[in-house]
Amino acid sequence: MNNERNKPQIKVLIVDDSAFMRTALSRMVGSDPDLWVAGTAASGAEALQKIASLDPDVITLDVQMPGLDGLATLRRIMAQFPRPVIMVSSSTEKEAGITFDSLEAGAFDYVPKQLSPTSLDILHISEDLLAKIKGAAEGSHAGDSVTLQRKPPRACGLIAPQTVHLAPAIIALGVSTGGPKALQDILPTLPDDLPVPILVVQHMPPGFTAPFAERLNKLCAVSVCEASHGEVVQPGVVYIAPAGFHITVDRQPDLRTLICLSEERENQPHMPSVDVMMRSVAAGFRSLAMGIIMTGMGSDGAQGMDAIHRAGGLTVGQDEASCAVYGMPRVCAEMGILDRVVPVAQIPYEIRRATRYREASVS
Repeated sequence: MNNERNKPQIKVLIVDDSAFMRTALSRMVGSDPDLWVAGTAASGAEALQKIASLDPDVITLDVQMPGLDGLATLRRIMAQFPRPVIMVSSSTEKEAGITFDSLEAGAFDYVPKQLSPTSLDILHISEDLLAKIKGAAEGSHAGDSVTLQRKPPRACGLIAPQTVHLAPAIIALGVSTGGPKALQDILPTLPDDLPVPILVVQHMPPGFTAPFAERLNKLCAVSVCEASHGEVVQPGVVYIAPAGFHITVDRQPDLRTLICLSEERENQPHMPSVDVMMRSVAAGFRSLAMGIIMTGMGSDGAQGMDAIHRAGGLTVGQDEASCAVYGMPRVCAEMGILDRVVPVAQIPYEIRRATRYREASVS
């Protein structure tokens, strides 16, 4: 026990049919003094037994397992022993699809399975995994610890001095942990004739953004695609930034706007970075930009939302109650750069209202 924490370690159950993966993940989790590997399981059936006996705080769950697979196991967990589950998935198209199904079924988040005995990504994956386990544990106790730290509720209202904003010509949206489900909740409610384009940075590993864009496109009236370098942005289209690339915009003299993708890291911890995208949108569109910051760990997007705010654009943040992790929006709220803080379900309304969208009258 760490006396500086004054709180118990987070108990983690690791479920994977691969002995190598169980060992690798156990070592990662065990390396953090805040975490404790309560046990491991090699199958879904064994996992259900271990959950009943060990009562872990967080579970890491393999997507592909013989017998009861990850998705089926997750559904049993949510029905019998509801608690945060982090899916461990490879970047194949099939597993990406199952991962998104898992998020819809209640998984907290996922981490990419890119481990091998010689993998150079182990450290990066370890940092991602440990942060998400802690975020999951904190989120599961939000009713206890977070409520005591909350400032007076400010959701559904103006929190910055009220100003009159021009109708935006473009929307930049940043999101991370909890984002796939949140985007699947809000984007399908937007009309197909939305008068502006939307650029989205969703923190995802390589191999996931294209299947995610395809999935959203099937659900939405607006068109959704993975962004391509040199593409001309169009109204009514949602562009998902591809994993491993920063996305920026280039306004042409003829007023066309081109998408630019870059593999230059620019000292950013995330690629794509919400900050990089939003700063570019602020520089190119000034007061005609709209920034939306949603659920996620960390502070990516704070500089970008600040740039949009300073340029006179409209800024909207997701409220604490509807966030899976109130990290990215919290930083922006505490900086005082959000014009509105609203529940996730109200974000489509804020988009329609800002763009002066009017539903077609029915005769």
